[in-house]
Amino acid sequence: MQAAQKSPRPTACLVLADGTIFYGYGFGATGQTVAELCFNTAMTGYQEIMTDPSYAGQVVTFTFPHIGNTGVTAEDDESQQGVAAGMVVKWDPTEPSNWRATADLTEWMTRQGRIGIGGIDTRRLTRAIRQLGAPHVALAHDPEGNFDIDALLQQARDWSGLEGRDLAREVSCTQSYRWDQMLWAWPDGYATQTAPLHKVVALDFGAKRNILRSLASAGCDVTVLPATATAEEVLALNPDGVFLSNGPGDPAATGEYAVPMIKGVLAADLPVFGICLGHQMLALALGAKTVKMNHGHHGANHPVKNHATGKVEITSMNHGFTVDSQSLPAGVTETHISLFDGSNCGIRLADKPVFSVQYHPEASPGPQDSHYLFEDFTKAMAARVPA
Repeated sequence: MQAAQKSPRPTACLVLADGTIFYGYGFGATGQTVAELCFNTAMTGYQEIMTDPSYAGQVVTFTFPHIGNTGVTAEDDESQQGVAAGMVVKWDPTEPSNWRATADLTEWMTRQGRIGIGGIDTRRLTRAIRQLGAPHVALAHDPEGNFDIDALLQQARDWSGLEGRDLAREVSCTQSYRWDQMLWAWPDGYATQTAPLHKVVALDFGAKRNILRSLASAGCDVTVLPATATAEEVLALNPDGVFLSNGPGDPAATGEYAVPMIKGVLAADLPVFGICLGHQMLALALGAKTVKMNHGHHGANHPVKNHATGKVEITSMNHGFTVDSQSLPAGVTETHISLFDGSNCGIRLADKPVFSVQYHPEASPGPQDSHYLFEDFTKAMAARVPA
């Protein structure tokens, strides 16, 4: 069979708010979208990244050129559907070559309604993001190659951005549910938790499935509540501990309703564990501040120093906001820092089993250096003496 001929003209374009235009070849859904542009340095896990609710409102530039080579499988979805607005890649997605693949990336992107653009100089684009900050962009895909550049540029310039936006409410569940699926393991895949030791309430600000699986594998009976749940609703379930999930958007905006809930949980003297957005909002509840980063941290190879052990952990990260370490109040200890830029990556209360980290210890995608945090959480619950 003769290979399909590529169109002689570009079928997709990426328009930055400063007027820079990148032309390439589109794949996946057609149409256009407006979002913040970030880059991710992970070498694997493009499907997990595209389905991570933390990427709501963002188009992801993948610095690794071989995207699509392992195909896709429903087992690797981190949520029910694609969440990231689109993807930018150097080379067009390749045919899948993996025994677990059930479909190819292009087909998956079309089904998910996500736009992709290939044939882009991702090195140049990544340098621009690092130097100028995460830009607002319009991404368009038209098989005929017809683009209204002036209109796309105006859309990028008019987009309000992520600061001040509460996106957690948009990606959170709408009603509570139980979770008992454990981590994937050869040869049977996902097992079911049948003998839990600890009752955990997980607040869903955009929770990834592998975080919930990690909790279940650590011996937790997990009940997931919507982002807008109150402290009274959390405590009514009589949990042994409370988990604050990852999620998208501005923590200060989500914190308008989440911080009062967290303060109520803290007053009950329960063990609390937060990740990413949950980390940021725990810090807000304790009196600290959060700030927007220049281009954020996105990848599966970020070195973090653990002050307690002196060890360096290679971690998976995805955040565009960070906790201002200079604003941490007395009684709150900084436990981890990024070795890329010194930004805060973890906190702990000095006198209570309350802690959180900025990165993703569930390793999906990413290394498992920090998986001990789930064990720390269960140990804190086991040591708790009920009131």
